[in-house]
Amino acid sequence: MPSHTSPTSPNSPTSPSSPDSSQPAVTVLGLGLMGTALAAALLRAGHPTTVWNRTKSKTGPLAAQGATPADTPAEAITASPLILVCLTTYDDVTELLHPHTTTLAGRTLVNVTNGTPVEARKFAAWADEHGIAYVDGGIMAVPQMIATPAGYILYSGDQQAYESHRPTLAALGGTRWTGTDPGLAALYDLSLLTGMYGMVMGMAQSFALIRSQDISAREFAPLLADWVTAMTNNLVPGTAEAIDSGEHVTDVASLAVNQAAFPNLLATFADQGVRTELFEPMRQLLDRSIAEGHADDGLSRLAELLRAVPEA
Repeated sequence: MPSHTSPTSPNSPTSPSSPDSSQPAVTVLGLGLMGTALAAALLRAGHPTTVWNRTKSKTGPLAAQGATPADTPAEAITASPLILVCLTTYDDVTELLHPHTTTLAGRTLVNVTNGTPVEARKFAAWADEHGIAYVDGGIMAVPQMIATPAGYILYSGDQQAYESHRPTLAALGGTRWTGTDPGLAALYDLSLLTGMYGMVMGMAQSFALIRSQDISAREFAPLLADWVTAMTNNLVPGTAEAIDSGEHVTDVASLAVNQAAFPNLLATFADQGVRTELFEPMRQLLDRSIAEGHADDGLSRLAELLRAVPEA
């Protein structure tokens, strides 16, 4: 099992401060909304920060806060031992960094670009081949949450490089180490996002249903928030325990009970003029759970049924 550190909250001032020469220098490549938030947090923590973006005008606001704009990626990389890259895709990262292997050699590259575990492992292998210490990161925050107690970043890959630069990375938010497999940060990231998107789908369907009767979404929102919070607080730890123990039999609500009740949802959606495509797969999964003999099990069994069967 991967080990974890507790989140650490940066103790950053709320306004930009002058770079502190005693603080490690950092380079930030990519100044979209997230990259800009990361660079601003480093500046507030006093780190000499070099910034580069393909569209140079985006460096202006950060330069006003004390950042040093670089004209080229090579110039930006040369400025710091720690390179933080935050682009849209791994293809963008590859296109940007592959021509600069010699310049990157001997430095630490922390890549917080959203990607897949396979992409992270492939990029880590490339970095290792060229003498670059590689740490992959998954940002569990929106830009406004950077450098606040609410936001944190998952890290995996070169543990020595991570530990060496962790005090600097703590300026961005909580730090959570997931393991030396470079793909683990992305796996945790996408698993957490999966839970979020599932919640968003349920929320969208819920609001669509209540609004079909001209009931105010604002009026309904507190009830929904309280219900989802209560269910999450109970379901998440209980489901995790059942999955790890392999004990799925429940005395709460079996899959058979859920299968019997689920058609009421679909019928009501249809009666109220609400589309059903988000919830049809759930009915199919419940039906399969019963067909495969899991009628007495709880909802935790569904996680096992979602695993792909290995090819022979």
